[in-house]
Amino acid sequence: MTHRAHRTPSQRPLRVGEELRHALAAVFERGELRDPVLSGVPVTVSEVRVSPDLRHATVYVLPLGGSHGAEVIAALSRAAGFLRTRAAERVRLKYIPEFAFRLDETFAQASHISDLLANARAEGPSRDAADGDGRDAPVSKGAARA
Repeated sequence: MTHRAHRTPSQRPLRVGEELRHALAAVFERGELRDPVLSGVPVTVSEVRVSPDLRHATVYVLPLGGSHGAEVIAALSRAAGFLRTRAAERVRLKYIPEFAFRLDETFAQASHISDLLANARAEGPSRDAADGDGRDAPVSKGAARA
C-alpha cells in the first residue's frame, strides 16, 4: 500500500495554477485594481502554485523594477477577494482557491548568481591553478589499465 505523501503530484494543480496565472495577469493588464499603491505599477505574475486539494494558491508576483515589493504584496492581499471574483469569471472551477501573495525572488537570486559568476570570470584563474596545486598529476604511458 502506498502512502499519499510518496505519490507524484497530480497534473491538475499545475494546470489550474497556469489558468489562474493567466486570469490574474489579465486583471492586472487591464488595470482593474483601484488601489492607489498599485496604480502605475505593472505587476508580473510569474507563478501560481495550487495545493493538491485546489483550495489554496500561492501567487508569486514581481512589481516592475522590483521596488515597493512589500507595499504591493499588502495591496494585493487587500484585493484578494476581488481577484478571486475576477478569476472565477475566467476559470471554471467548483471552488476558486484562496490567494496568498508572495514576492517572487527568483529573479533577484538569478541576478545574484550571475553577478557572482561574472566576478569569478573577471578575477581570472584561481591562485591554486596558477601555482599548479589544483592540477591533476600527468598520466604516464605505462599507467595501469582498467
